[in-house]
Amino acid sequence: MSGYLETPTGRRIAFHRSNGRGPGVVFLGGFKSDMTGTKALWLDNWARERGRAFLRFDYSGHGDSSGTFEEGCIGDWFADACHVITALTDGPQVLVGSSMGGWIALLVARAMPQRVAGLVTIAAAPDFTEQGFWSGFTDAQRRTLMTAGRIELPSEYAGQPYVITRRLIEDGRDHLVMTQPLPLPFPVRMLQGTADADVPVDWAMRLLDHADGQDIRLTLVKGEDHRFSSPPCLSLIGQSIDDVLA
Repeated sequence: MSGYLETPTGRRIAFHRSNGRGPGVVFLGGFKSDMTGTKALWLDNWARERGRAFLRFDYSGHGDSSGTFEEGCIGDWFADACHVITALTDGPQVLVGSSMGGWIALLVARAMPQRVAGLVTIAAAPDFTEQGFWSGFTDAQRRTLMTAGRIELPSEYAGQPYVITRRLIEDGRDHLVMTQPLPLPFPVRMLQGTADADVPVDWAMRLLDHADGQDIRLTLVKGEDHRFSSPPCLSLIGQSIDDVLA
């Protein structure tokens, strides 16, 4: 079932939902990605083969959802995820968060843990607006961002540059998860490629150390990059969900 869901703030969110048994699986995509990516479609098929409920969606400003990417921020996309999960799923869900989606999944888990049966992160990028963008900017780039309100960065994943806005950076500081307690009282499986040029292995190690839970495991895959979409990696994602659900 494909459709659109309107949020309380008037954003129109595109989604695709497959019915099945619970706990369902919800895929949360990355920065400037959409629900037609390799991992999202692979998981959709994986869930169908097992008769498990599955939901994928586009944040506002992404894919087929309303809004402009440059006008969005972490708080908007977090709110989109919360509304979609609340409105379109029943009971606890396994959240599968890729890159920025890992940060969004952690925010959802912190805000409504009763709706989370487990968590699988793929190259999770918590607090990346601060520990990635802002900390990596030169003084000149920071001045440009603060005065002009935006800065453009080259992207190897799209033909157009990433536009980073002052709002994205400032709003990100209101949603940091690495600077305060992060209880994760459910099974968590973190996946990370050692050749990831966008999310350093050190980020995964620090998240593992920072999160508080009784069943949290990190798997490092030698030589895999940020896409984490090779057949062995996709199989590992499925195995990790099975492990969480066991």
